[in-house]
Amino acid sequence: MHAARLCVVHSHHTHGFRTESLRTRRSRRKLSHRGLIRLFQLAAFGTTLLATSWAADSGNRPLPQTSNTGAEQQTTRDGQHDFDFNIGVWHTHIKRILNPLAGSTESYEMDGTVTVRKVWAGRAQIEEIEADGPKGHWEGLTLFLYNPESHQWSQTFANSKQGVLSVPLVGSFTNGHGELYSQDTVEEKSILVRGVWSDITPDAHRYEESYSDDGGKTWKAAFIGSLTRDSKSATTGLSDSERPSSADSKQHDFDWDIGSWKMHISRLSHPLTGSKTWSEMDGTTVNSKVWNGRANLAEVEADGAGGHLELLALRLYNPASRQWSTNFATSKVGVLSVPCIGEFKNRRGEFYDHEDFNGRAILVRFRIWPVSGDTAQSEQAFSDDGGKTWETNWINKYTRVNDHTVGSN
Repeated sequence: MHAARLCVVHSHHTHGFRTESLRTRRSRRKLSHRGLIRLFQLAAFGTTLLATSWAADSGNRPLPQTSNTGAEQQTTRDGQHDFDFNIGVWHTHIKRILNPLAGSTESYEMDGTVTVRKVWAGRAQIEEIEADGPKGHWEGLTLFLYNPESHQWSQTFANSKQGVLSVPLVGSFTNGHGELYSQDTVEEKSILVRGVWSDITPDAHRYEESYSDDGGKTWKAAFIGSLTRDSKSATTGLSDSERPSSADSKQHDFDWDIGSWKMHISRLSHPLTGSKTWSEMDGTTVNSKVWNGRANLAEVEADGAGGHLELLALRLYNPASRQWSTNFATSKVGVLSVPCIGEFKNRRGEFYDHEDFNGRAILVRFRIWPVSGDTAQSEQAFSDDGGKTWETNWINKYTRVNDHTVGSN
C-alpha cells in the first residue's frame, strides 16, 4: 500500500457482529479539523511534532488524568492488550432486536463465523465476519485500533454491501469489562450507542450493543452476540486466496500493489507558501489483501533526518459507488483519519478530499500508479483555488523487494 496520502467512506455504525440497525448515519467524526491529520502527515517527521497541540483541540482528545494529591498525576493503565482475548476463530450466535427504542421485542437470529487477528504489532486488530439468517447472508469487517495517547480502543465497522466505515465506538476496559460509546442518529433523533464486552473467558465472550435516547439514563439492547471459540479452525481462518474471487473487476484495482516495497519519500516542508525546501525519508510498506479483496491493509515504516514514522492504512472498496477510500492512523495518535475517495482509470488511481490547512479550506488530490511490474509512484497535491492549480507536496517512489504472497493474511 503506497501511503503518503492515505485516504474512506462512512456507513452504518455496526461493530463486527452488528447489523445495520440505524437508518441515518453521520460521517465519522473529524479530528476537530480535517487538516490536523494532513498537518500531522507533513509535520510528523519534524523534531517538534504538532500532535500535542492538536490533541487539545481535537474532538477525540484524551480525557484528562486525575491526581490523588492534586500535585501528582495518576499513571493511566496501558490497555494495548485488552482485546487479546478476541484473537482467533469463533462461532457467533447473533440476536438483533429490530426497533429497541420503541419497546419492540421483534427480533431475528443469525449464526456465523468470526475471525480476528492482530496487525500493526498488536496496536490494531482486523475482524472478518460471515453469518447467515432469515434475511440471508451477511459479511462485515471491523478495525479495532488502540490509541496510546488516550489509552482507549476504537472499533469501526464496514458492511460488505456498502464498503464504508461507521462512526467508531470508543472506550476502554476495567477489570475485564469493556465499554465503548458513540453518538448517532435514528429516525432523525440523536441517540447514544454503547458497546459492552463481557463474560470473557479463554473460549467464550459476549458483545452487546444498546441504544439510549435519554442521555444514558436507560439503555435498550439492540444487538447481542455470543461467541464461542472454534477449536477445529486455524486461528487465521481462510486466506483470501482460498475464497471465491469477486466478479467486479474494479475490486481488483489495487491488486498490483499487494506485496512488500521499499519506498523513498520526498516532501515539501511548507506547502502553499512558495517554499522550495524538500526533505527526504526512506522506508518500507507492506500491503496485504483482507476481506476477500474488498479491502487491503498497509503497514508503513520510514525514517529520515527528522525522525521515525509508522502508519497503518485501511483501504475499502465500495461496491455501490465502485470507488475506493483510504483511512490511516499513526502510531503516536492511533485515531483514524477522514477519508480520501476516488477510483482508477487506465490503471491510474485518483482520489480527492476537502480539508482545512493552516486555517484555509483546500482541496487535496492523491494519485497512485504502477510504473512497471516492480516499481510504482504516488503523489499528493494541494489546491487553494478550487482545483484551478495544484502544488505537489509529497512524492513516493516504490520498488518491490520480494514475492509477497497475494492475498495473504
